[in-house]
Amino acid sequence: MRFAFIATEKAAFPVRLLCRTLQVSRAGFYAWQARPPAPRGQADERLGLEIAVIHAESRQRYGSPRIHAELVDRGCRTSRKRVARLMRVRGLAARRRRQFRVTTHSRHPFPVAPNVLARQFERAEPDQAWVTDITYIPTGEGWLYLAVILDLCSRFAVGWAMSERITDDLTLDALGMALARRRPPRGLLHHSDRGSQLKFNRSSQHRTERGCDDDTKKAFGTGRTSETTLARPALGSAA
Repeated sequence: MRFAFIATEKAAFPVRLLCRTLQVSRAGFYAWQARPPAPRGQADERLGLEIAVIHAESRQRYGSPRIHAELVDRGCRTSRKRVARLMRVRGLAARRRRQFRVTTHSRHPFPVAPNVLARQFERAEPDQAWVTDITYIPTGEGWLYLAVILDLCSRFAVGWAMSERITDDLTLDALGMALARRRPPRGLLHHSDRGSQLKFNRSSQHRTERGCDDDTKKAFGTGRTSETTLARPALGSAA
């Protein structure tokens, strides 16, 4: 083990220093280095390469149990403990799937609006149609929710907001940023999903015939009959 450590660290530290620190002779280290690998070590190296191939083929999703089963299916007889040991030596581990978080709550008592966008995701000019959705980002302190508004012409994000919770204010803050930055003309279509966070009374699921003037609360989110509401999946997904 000490000779193996010296072989690993000799690129960063002199061999003489490493041998003196570990209390081994340089002659012994060089003799060990010139010695051919033991049959067991050679077998571990071959098996480790095969384990790495299976791990890559599984897109890093297989742990030692599934890799061991795959080796058995390929006619390689070995133990699961040996597979786990060789995976640790090579730093291989199963990649965990991210926990699914629901960001669209379709089961709510609010009215479901017609799909005004009707899957027409191509626009000739900016600020004719916006789409919005909420996604989630895992962090070391918990989930971070991100609401984004995209312009269907440029595909640029015109507004966004982040929060530790999914609330009405999250979507309204993103809409407020988009309105302040773009000052869109009359007839803008704002397309969102059917989630309760984007419900009609204080939401962004409206198209106004008056446009976005200084009174954005009247232009968006008041639920007046002169405004056309809409709701379906956003961010270019199938509506």
